[in-house]
Amino acid sequence: MKKLMLAALVALLGFGPTVALAQAQAEEKMLVGQVQHVDETGTKITLKDGTKLLTPPGSVVRPGVLQEGTMVVAGYREENGDKILTKLLKPAKPVPSTPSESPKR
Repeated sequence: MKKLMLAALVALLGFGPTVALAQAQAEEKMLVGQVQHVDETGTKITLKDGTKLLTPPGSVVRPGVLQEGTMVVAGYREENGDKILTKLLKPAKPVPSTPSESPKR
């Protein structure tokens, strides 16, 4: 009986971190939006739909990196009602295509 309980405890502890990791990943949400404003401290981004995203403690958005109208993809987790950034991606601008001559044969 003790061996069975010990085996159950080992199994439970072995899966514990996996369950915690799955829960942490499940809590992260993603959104796509357009920047309306970055506050002067670089710690709060407001999107055009009114969503407010906060940088994690000790992190800031460098001045000039995000202008009004910039499209972003953001990963965040909710803490005490705030949306704390976990990822912030600024998709690359598409390269303008220039008409090219077709190869001559």
